[in-house]
Amino acid sequence: MPRLPWSGRLAAVASLGDEKRRQLFELITASDGAVGRDEAAMAVGLPRSTASFHLDRMVKDGLLAVEFHKPAGKTGPGSGRPAKLYRSAEREVGAFVPDRNYDLAGELLAAAIERSAAAGTPVHDALLATSHEAGRLAAATAGNGNLETFLAAEGYQPEPDGYGGLTLVNCPFHRLADRHPDTVCAMNGAFLRGAASACGNAEDSVQGNDAPGQCCARIIPPGPHDAGTGDLSQRPAGTARS
Repeated sequence: MPRLPWSGRLAAVASLGDEKRRQLFELITASDGAVGRDEAAMAVGLPRSTASFHLDRMVKDGLLAVEFHKPAGKTGPGSGRPAKLYRSAEREVGAFVPDRNYDLAGELLAAAIERSAAAGTPVHDALLATSHEAGRLAAATAGNGNLETFLAAEGYQPEPDGYGGLTLVNCPFHRLADRHPDTVCAMNGAFLRGAASACGNAEDSVQGNDAPGQCCARIIPPGPHDAGTGDLSQRPAGTARS
């Protein structure tokens, strides 16, 4: 399931700052089935209207999902309107400031280890292949065909560089890239090349970037491509950014 936009994740986390709302959220996530408004209101000691407000707000923020069921044991005409029930949304919501995506890094690294073990290939090669495929699939699934829009949704904060390319202001893997630049920057470069390909951009438009505090990659404009700062899949040691 795609991540909520960064602003949406911030809003979802912030909405749990209300104590009663948090109690309702914990009640529903701990339940084996969907929970109705009356049951939820009674459990946390709130009027039904107040509980409904908080529950619907959490639906809007992506924390809860809604389903409708007719009362148990009643079917056919006259059995009553379906009741509105709430259950936990099928996603985990977390937010970093600035935006980070350590979940994606973990998924890519774990998948690469499994791929390496199954095929008997070096882990580094498996990581590049896995990351490229993941980037291509993610961008294709996004369906907009625009690399800049995709990069913004993934937390890279792309900004025009004034020459027809893009500077990626934010590194979604900052802490990992700072500690393990060889591995993480190679993974990131492969992911971005796969995404570029799915969006109709040349893969070699993804070039290295050593600007402090930014992503290790940048997107250069169409046309003859310079050597940039090198192939991210073979990034030299000691290039972590502060």
